[in-house]
Amino acid sequence: MTQHKKTPSRRQFIKNTTLGAGGMVALSSFDYVEKLENDPSHRTADLHLEMTGYDYSRMTALFDKKVEIKNCSYTMRKSGGIGDMNINTFAGAQTFDVTEIGMVPYILAYANQGFRDYTLLPIFPLRMFRHKSIFIHADSSIKKPEDLKGKKIGTPGYSSSSLTWIRGMVKDEYGINPEDIQWVIATKDSSADVSGNISEQEQVVPDGITISKGTPGKDESDLLLSGEVDALFHAAQPKAFIQGNPNIKRLFEDSRKTEQEYYSRTGIFPIMHAVAVRKTLLEENNFLAASLFDAYSASKKMDYQYMMKLGWAYDTLPWYGQELEETKKVMSNNFYSYGLEANRKILETLCRYCYEQGFIKEKLNFEDLFFRPSFSFTE
Repeated sequence: MTQHKKTPSRRQFIKNTTLGAGGMVALSSFDYVEKLENDPSHRTADLHLEMTGYDYSRMTALFDKKVEIKNCSYTMRKSGGIGDMNINTFAGAQTFDVTEIGMVPYILAYANQGFRDYTLLPIFPLRMFRHKSIFIHADSSIKKPEDLKGKKIGTPGYSSSSLTWIRGMVKDEYGINPEDIQWVIATKDSSADVSGNISEQEQVVPDGITISKGTPGKDESDLLLSGEVDALFHAAQPKAFIQGNPNIKRLFEDSRKTEQEYYSRTGIFPIMHAVAVRKTLLEENNFLAASLFDAYSASKKMDYQYMMKLGWAYDTLPWYGQELEETKKVMSNNFYSYGLEANRKILETLCRYCYEQGFIKEKLNFEDLFFRPSFSFTE
């Protein structure tokens, strides 16, 4: 839930919301909506939103219309893939008012192309630890992360959020720089049915990188199994791994333990996607940012409640309950937090990775990516 705080006077409220981030009093989104509701000039009763995203369990209540978006009606459409959402937003018809978006593609569009049509709210639909995303051949001489230096690594694309996180983590944790790797881009992606098409922002290759294309017609699984590459960095799971091919395995065989240790040491639960909103709508409807934040937060809370009360019985996984208990023990009850302050270190790290990996020419303040009145929202 968003935090409830004492509502300031109208004069103080207006002063707070027009100051920069450093001068803002921490208001919850509920406080923000309550104040705006008392001023009819800030309401648009008939605002209808076209929205899209993946139908994660934490979004189920939005898809099923079990939560409302205050002062709005909405249609929530399931997306065909993050690549398609990126393309539609940055270079396409901009069909949607509210859309899930890849964090790194958005950073690149903002910093390199001056993209300002949409701005972000601190809602993070997808987060994923990435140690599990490095795959090797079962007979590989690669036994530990440091052995990746000088090797050929296959990827489906180069500058996606997931690949940026993997390279950054490998550098921070194990001292392997992107320049230490020979990169091979597969001409096919075996997970395309999940991720959709690859956007322009996911194909950026900075200077100083050794890169080549894999054999035409081969996906990344084929490249690894044939010996064309020594390892894979992959956002999802390569087709051969899903099919149970014994010749492919994860570098970190107990990736769950490795990722838990990484979180305990760094406090980082990597953010892959955010929620982007048409900027003109946010500016013209001052209640909208808070209404959206509260709706997404309410949907996530309903998922939490389901997991605690019924997930152990309804989910197919036999140790679902124990996994939830262990996750809360390691990461706290609100392990999928929204809001800027709770995720400051994570967002700063991702912007640093984009700069260090040569995707953007100047360091970027992550706060510039987000709608300013949402800075104080927390859940």
